Amino acid sequence: MWSVRACFAGLLLLVPMVAQAVECRTVRHEGAKFTVCEADAAREDIRLFHSDAATGEVLGGFPQVNAMLEREGLALAMGMNAGMYHNDLAPVGLYVEEGEERARIVTSDGPGNFGLLPNGVFCIREGRADVIESLRFVDEAPDCRFATQSGPMLVIDGKLHPRFLKDSDSVYVRNGVGTSADGTRVVFAISDDRVNFHTFGTLYRDVLKLPNALYLDGKVSRLYAPAIRRHDRGFPMGPIVGVTKPLD
Repeated sequence: MWSVRACFAGLLLLVPMVAQAVECRTVRHEGAKFTVCEADAAREDIRLFHSDAATGEVLGGFPQVNAMLEREGLALAMGMNAGMYHNDLAPVGLYVEEGEERARIVTSDGPGNFGLLPNGVFCIREGRADVIESLRFVDEAPDCRFATQSGPMLVIDGKLHPRFLKDSDSVYVRNGVGTSADGTRVVFAISDDRVNFHTFGTLYRDVLKLPNALYLDGKVSRLYAPAIRRHDRGFPMGPIVGVTKPLD
């Protein structure tokens, strides 16, 4: 006869384990530490946030996103700044929310990291999400439920951005997003140490093994990941990307 403890253990084996919406872990690469958070776009609800749907006011931070999501019975499982923005927090480049284009795509070169071509678009569709180089995005015109443009691309079809220098002394805390070829694997990363573009790009290419990755921003980079008790604070943000979960 089985003991009560043995019966209970057997029952546990029969109960399916529910994975978290986002899995976060620490990765070390080229002497730097990164926090990497991964989601399955085929199963999880990944969204972009900029302004409150009811009031139109710019959200600006993770608490405000959570307050808006609470009306739907949801909360953030993870959040991260999701692209560059002007002084009034308006997005720089393409921004699409719930299928509505709120800012137009920019394909010309220009100053700053955004204009370091090629840049790209993070496009969220039904069951998948993709990082797509901006000119290719214009040609293909995918129907994105959400989209944000930023730059530069970190990895383009498996190759590092051609203008990255291994010995560059331009180092900052940086964050980005990369996607798999089938669009299901979405990996957000933020450096916990100051790194240059070459180190950040090779993290995505050589360690995370993703064919396309996009730089989201630097210096202002922040992560919200309650499962690992992390809530970075700072000045108000423009676009924010988040993975939702049912409200506890």
